[in-house]
Amino acid sequence: MSKHSTSALTMRDALYEAPGPKMRAKIRIGTAISLVAVAALAVLVLQRFYVTGQLSVHYWYFFTHLTTWKFLLAGFEGTVKVALTAGVIALVLGLALMLGRTSGIKPLQLVCRALTDFFRGVPSLLFIYFFFLVLPQYKIALPSFWMLTLPVALAAAGVLAEIFRAGVNAVPRGQVEAAQALGLSKAKITFKIVLPQAIRFIIPSLISQLVVVVKDTTVAYVVSYPDLMQNARVLITNYDALVSVYLVIAVIYILINVAINKAAVYVSHKTGATIIR
Repeated sequence: MSKHSTSALTMRDALYEAPGPKMRAKIRIGTAISLVAVAALAVLVLQRFYVTGQLSVHYWYFFTHLTTWKFLLAGFEGTVKVALTAGVIALVLGLALMLGRTSGIKPLQLVCRALTDFFRGVPSLLFIYFFFLVLPQYKIALPSFWMLTLPVALAAAGVLAEIFRAGVNAVPRGQVEAAQALGLSKAKITFKIVLPQAIRFIIPSLISQLVVVVKDTTVAYVVSYPDLMQNARVLITNYDALVSVYLVIAVIYILINVAINKAAVYVSHKTGATIIR
């Protein structure tokens, strides 16, 4: 096996053998049946929409207006700002939690582990309600942007901390022991040897986690932040077109998430990174 193929080995490759001719034939048959079933379901849904009048021009004509798409684009920009800001904060906080948990300092390890488990276990919506309802009682008023961004970042930070830790654990122990034998300090070993390799391993997983961050922004209506979903709700109210608007918004979110996943696959192929799942 070549060096490149070994470095590009994924967790799926390690756990499952390549399918043989019979299995590939079964997979093709199963895929064909699934596609037919999905197509039949789509036809059934469209037929129900037609019967109930949801395909009427009344529910779709406003998508031909440029102002509608400008309004949705403004919401899309809001979603991107929240997702990118929350992603950066989550990356920094997640890395800090991982470093604290692997620091070897017992009290710091316990605190970072508790925070990681807490951030992972509490839904982002509950964090949003805390920032939106509890903090104002203590005279702490935040803009709607931060009442959405910070909760999403905290929820993602707990997951990213574990992703970072998985990447660190994937670095061969022999390299750390060799560095210790050369007299390098723990800080130099961590930042010059372990972290560069760990980050290379987990880049695809970090990018994929952005999908979750984008999904979490859809609760922006709680704090009335004008993101894509909130602006969609405004269109629904103005045009009384719930089904058509939600279908269009769903397609937009699917395209965003597909683009993020494609980016993760592209990066993994370029770097030969192992995708940790």
